[in-house]
Amino acid sequence: MLNKVQIIGRLGADPEVRATSGGQAVTKTRIATTETWKKDGQKQEKTEWHNVVFFGKVAEIAGDFLKKGSLCYVEGKLQTRSYEGKSGETIYVTEIVASEMKMLSGSTSGGRENGRQQTGSPYDDGPF
Repeated sequence: MLNKVQIIGRLGADPEVRATSGGQAVTKTRIATTETWKKDGQKQEKTEWHNVVFFGKVAEIAGDFLKKGSLCYVEGKLQTRSYEGKSGETIYVTEIVASEMKMLSGSTSGGRENGRQQTGSPYDDGPF
């Protein structure tokens, strides 16, 4: 079976860095991916938010270099976990457990790279 996810998007907030009881780095963040299209001549847009968790060395790098607004490529697997909420209800969380992360150009420069404005889709800068 295959469980693989690839996204390119921007961080909605600075990453939260913690450590497990064994000392392994864990970094959590939310990444937005936006899809745009035209319908009846009007631009349409839909944004999806993805919970992403990094472990180990990738978590350390993500915590050190990614910031709110950073553009990055993430590859990993989908995982759903559950926990008991304050009222006793079961809460389910689906997240991407990242195995790879690549910082893409313009990540923290607000769309500017080397003083020039980047144009086109942010996906044009991807590793593909």
